[in-house]
Amino acid sequence: MLEILNTGAYVLGKYNKALEQDVAVLHGVDHGIAVNSGTDALRIMLQAAGIGPGDEVITTAFTFVATVEVILQLGATPVFVDIEPVTYQIDPNLIEGAITPRTKAIMPVHLFGQLCPMAHIQEIAKNHNLIILEDAAQAILSHQDGVMAGNFGIAAGLSFYVTKNLGAAGDGGMILTNDAEYADRCKSLRVHGMGRQRYYYDDIGYTSRMAELQAAVLHHKVSKLETWTAARQQVATRYSEALAGSSVIPPAILEGNNHTWHQYTVRSSMRDHLQAFLKEREIDSMIYYPVPIHFHDPYRHLANGPGSLPVTEQVSLEVLSLPVHQHMPDDHVSWVIESVLAFGKVHA
Repeated sequence: MLEILNTGAYVLGKYNKALEQDVAVLHGVDHGIAVNSGTDALRIMLQAAGIGPGDEVITTAFTFVATVEVILQLGATPVFVDIEPVTYQIDPNLIEGAITPRTKAIMPVHLFGQLCPMAHIQEIAKNHNLIILEDAAQAILSHQDGVMAGNFGIAAGLSFYVTKNLGAAGDGGMILTNDAEYADRCKSLRVHGMGRQRYYYDDIGYTSRMAELQAAVLHHKVSKLETWTAARQQVATRYSEALAGSSVIPPAILEGNNHTWHQYTVRSSMRDHLQAFLKEREIDSMIYYPVPIHFHDPYRHLANGPGSLPVTEQVSLEVLSLPVHQHMPDDHVSWVIESVLAFGKVHA
């Protein structure tokens, strides 16, 4: 970091390039384009794919708001499809029913660290001539049947927000793609739409350069990512084995998925009581996400009110994410397990 400060190369320097190469290699793609946030990764990859006014993008309402807001900011319309109750992923069996003549893309969200059922989604996209744009903000290093996120459609967006499995000392994001022409357009859009010739503009773009300081932090940390991911997976395995048959429903893993456990999210019909019980035992937990997107004022017009996405609405009332991270001591894992099981006995 001192080297960067001394040289004055604060943006799009050697650490940006190194990070782009590192992550592209990890995901088996040809191009990584570093940007200043996961949200911008989604926004830029949508715009580079030609998504705009009049277009519809099929996605999920059980996600972080960035998935939906970027579609609207480009003048397109998000079309919500309900989720599967055991994986929380978009239900591919409902996608075809949401397709209209205005549908241009499907944007699956690889939620909590595992991939959506992509073979099914790819088949639908192929049959209807639709673009696939992966929201992989929570899915770095995740793969399905050996195929890494970023290889199922034209592009995928990653987030390096501080809480992510690979987190910056602030914000950051990246677009992954195998299309060289598309990658060039993304690179242009991150710098005001400027092409290869300085101060000549091909598009209306953004200021979305990743700070070189953030790239350096991420470049240093990425070498540890596989080890950290394995540690998260060990914690999740302990949870799942211990909580099977308990008062909570552990998360399910889709066949063929390498789940990287950005979150370990259980379901409980007594979620709020369970959270309070854990808090009394000094165990923090989080609710991702307490209110479905279509219940928030700016997005109510995108669905038909309560009951329009019944599984999403029910899951939002029951999900609770337990602590999971690569530095979690074994005794902390044991304490969480003991506490969840104790709650079940008290409320049996």
